[in-house]
Amino acid sequence: MPSILLTSLNARYIHASLGLRYLLSNMGDLKSRTRLLEFTINQRPLDIAEKILATGADIIGFGVYIWNIEQTTQVVRIIKQVSPQTRIILGGPEVSYETEQQEIVQLADYTITGQADHRFAELCFELLSQQAPSETIIHALPPALKQLSFPYREYTDEDVANRVIYVEASRGCPFKCEFCLSALDKTAVPFELEAFLQQMDSLYQRGVRHFKFVDRTFNLKAATTTRILDFFLQRLDEKLFLHFELIPDHLPDTLKSRIVQFPDNSLQFEIGIQTFNPEVQALISRKQDNDKTRDNIRWLKENTHAHLHTDLIIGLPGETVDSFAAGFDQLAALQPHEIQVGILKRLRGTPIIRHSETFAMRYNPLPPYNILSNRDIDFSTMQDLNRFARYWDMLGNSGRFQHTLPQLLGDQPFANFMGFSQWLYQSTDQTHRFSLDRLFVLLHSWLIQQTHTDQDSIEAALLADHQRSGLKGTPGFLQPSETSMSAQPKGQAALRQKRHS
Repeated sequence: MPSILLTSLNARYIHASLGLRYLLSNMGDLKSRTRLLEFTINQRPLDIAEKILATGADIIGFGVYIWNIEQTTQVVRIIKQVSPQTRIILGGPEVSYETEQQEIVQLADYTITGQADHRFAELCFELLSQQAPSETIIHALPPALKQLSFPYREYTDEDVANRVIYVEASRGCPFKCEFCLSALDKTAVPFELEAFLQQMDSLYQRGVRHFKFVDRTFNLKAATTTRILDFFLQRLDEKLFLHFELIPDHLPDTLKSRIVQFPDNSLQFEIGIQTFNPEVQALISRKQDNDKTRDNIRWLKENTHAHLHTDLIIGLPGETVDSFAAGFDQLAALQPHEIQVGILKRLRGTPIIRHSETFAMRYNPLPPYNILSNRDIDFSTMQDLNRFARYWDMLGNSGRFQHTLPQLLGDQPFANFMGFSQWLYQSTDQTHRFSLDRLFVLLHSWLIQQTHTDQDSIEAALLADHQRSGLKGTPGFLQPSETSMSAQPKGQAALRQKRHS
């Protein structure tokens, strides 16, 4: 009997594709002939193709995203070379727009653009009934959410035990931020709330304790958000962890009264600031009250146990280095737990492309299509900012340098960290693969040279963070040994030797 395989290459094993599980749950009469098989982008395309072909599937549906497009293209190319009769159907945001430009679309038999929850099953039925459509690009209309079968039963016991469980209480977004694919949505549409909560209860009874909501605007409607938070407050235990994406300037008192009830390590909010520059916000059609945003972040930090993950974007049209620096300093002053410094990407289909000529936007032609330069930031400076983002994630967001970071940032967080970032790259020619102990040595070298803080205060802060990090033994920055000397930038070993001689 002909069989169907649903597959995708996830960024990491811990991730589980919610989209594939929607497709599987909505296969109807074909569900018994359909199986799901996931891989990661770290596996070799040749090995993935071998495992896929070993299933003997006649139809293969691939979920294609910005993070897996290159590897998935290689897998599809191999499968079509070895087994040209195998029919391949593509879906996902990366192949829903600008399809004529993509090699993978030319290789595949069919591509479904848009939300394929129902259309994939319909296409499989047509193919198996010898009624193949003549069009190879099939545009799917958004399904009525009430007619969708929920995907949550498709999470296996292995998923529950080992992976992040993604859920959604709504689809779409009412906002029109031009860098985001959600700008193409007409509005946000909720699932029927009580039916959704029954699904969440079923997951909870199966042992799920980590729920990651993928809703773009979780707090759009306070009554719905309150009901969901109440649901989890009634099931609160020491293992429960919830992740939500919040609209930054919308936090009514009814939500605040629930948020304060969650204990430490149970709640994480992803808060997309993107830019504090009102002129840039207007250019990209982003509506955001900056005063309310700052007030809400400050309130969350001071009054709740929620972990605050905030986002800024480098490279937006009209955003200069100075205006980005001002925004970074504003956000750093609010002291969220994380500031994710992202680099603008030109996602296929997003309206941001309308600014390309006016602002001389130049993007990487290869995934992830990151900005390379624009009218206000040249390529060399953009590379500096890329390294700033990488090093900030490594040091500022790691949580390992809570005592040292204030000394590094001082009263000019962006300028001071950029100075350290430029020095670090010039000294090491590295952006990855720093050992933790070596980071302490490098931080010590920079702080001793470049700050006016006394050496004892610097070393006390570094030592406190070193002890918190779990590293054993005497820190390298306190040992003028050959090992610690070689871990320091050229010229700094001699300086350290002299200081301790």
